Amino acid sequence: MKQGTLMLDLAGTWLTPEDRQLLRQPEVGGMILFARNTESPAQVRELVRSIRAVRPDMLIAIDQEGGRVQRLRRDVLRLPALGRIAGCAAAEQEQLAEAAAWLMATEMLACGIDISFAPVLDLDYGRSQVIGDRSLGGDPQQVSRLGQAYIQGLRQAGMAATGKHFPGHGWAEADSHFDLPVDERSEAAIRESDLQPFAALAPLLDGIMPAHVVYPAVDSLPAGFSRRWLQDILRAELGFRGVIFSDDLTMAGAHAVGGMAERVDAALASGCDMLLVCNDRAAAEQALVHAQQTGMQPSPRAQGMLARSTPGIDYKAQPRWRQAVELLQGAGLL
Repeated sequence: MKQGTLMLDLAGTWLTPEDRQLLRQPEVGGMILFARNTESPAQVRELVRSIRAVRPDMLIAIDQEGGRVQRLRRDVLRLPALGRIAGCAAAEQEQLAEAAAWLMATEMLACGIDISFAPVLDLDYGRSQVIGDRSLGGDPQQVSRLGQAYIQGLRQAGMAATGKHFPGHGWAEADSHFDLPVDERSEAAIRESDLQPFAALAPLLDGIMPAHVVYPAVDSLPAGFSRRWLQDILRAELGFRGVIFSDDLTMAGAHAVGGMAERVDAALASGCDMLLVCNDRAAAEQALVHAQQTGMQPSPRAQGMLARSTPGIDYKAQPRWRQAVELLQGAGLL
């Protein structure tokens, strides 16, 4: 069965009748978990089990980057922000990035979660508070190098990798959750800097999430609604063949293209494969009704993001677990 196109969210730590009704809709192909959905690994496993009892094919995601963006915190490792890894000795950085990714992925896979939206490939210019230490640094070559190591760690655990926020959110100062950021630089300047990690890692990434940022030198639309960015540059020029996830269509940065129906249509027209509509159940229902009325077609790509591991595996019993933990502890990251 092909994956539905909408990725929605849940009310709490267990499924309500309304949640179950949403899950039954074929247009819904994914669920993303937030902090309000996570109390402990055992509770998350049970929540995921109940989701899959209704929809075995559902793609289940989370943001478990580490640092300030870590949705599940109880009875799991408190992982470092990626920026802290970038601040370690250069000789250790790649090994640390790989270990952190492997540890995160094993913990989430053991809960039954398919993907964490990671790694962050934005450059840190010291301008964007929403990015900041989520970034692997300010140098494109360093971000590419450590991003590749992080992707390797995810893959070794059995998790697909999703890079964000294409083509780079680090220069624009506004937070797209609350405003529409604008990056006024020239296309040449963006290509020489922020685009470099995405260009280098596009062949290795299974998914990419574009930014709700306008780059007026390239297109008047935010990147997530821009065929120029997603089709001409990401697909045709960089050769990306994976899943394009919209960022949350309820965010302020998405309002530039109109109401929810217009946002859904614009994201699909630009080339997004799966559309996130989060933290607003009324908006999610509007998107679903619009999808049903317009006969929205399922994504042919997202099925490949489903994890190939078995939930509940005791990764902590593996020698690599202790080795990875000790490596991060030795660097002062745990």
